Amino acid sequence: MKNDNGMWSMNSIAAITVCNEKAEIIYMNLKAQSVFKNYGGNLIGQSLFKCHNEHSASIIRKLLTEGGSNIYTIEKNGIRKLIHQSAWLTEEGTIGGLTEISMELPPAMPHFIR
Repeated sequence: MKNDNGMWSMNSIAAITVCNEKAEIIYMNLKAQSVFKNYGGNLIGQSLFKCHNEHSASIIRKLLTEGGSNIYTIEKNGIRKLIHQSAWLTEEGTIGGLTEISMELPPAMPHFIR
C-alpha cells in the first residue's frame, strides 16, 4: 500500500480540526476550512477560545487538562451532524491537544444493535 502522508484526512468528507495543548489550531482539512469559511476558512494559528462561548470553552479546558472525549449531535439549517472531540496524546503520553471530527448525518440513519 502506498503511503499517502495524511492526504486521506485532507480530503475527507468529515471536517477535521486539530489543536495543540494551548488550544491553538494546528491543522484543518479542506472540509473544515469550508465549514468555517465565514470565519476566515483556514484558521491555523488561531485559538479555539476566540470562536467558542464560555460553556464550550470550559469543556475545551477540561479536555485539555483531563483528557477524554466530548461527543454529541447538533442540527443547524436542517443538517444534522455528529461532533466528536477528543484529546490526543504525545509520544510521551501527555495531552498534546484536541481533535474535532464533524460529519453530516443522513436524515434517516439506520441503528443496529449487534
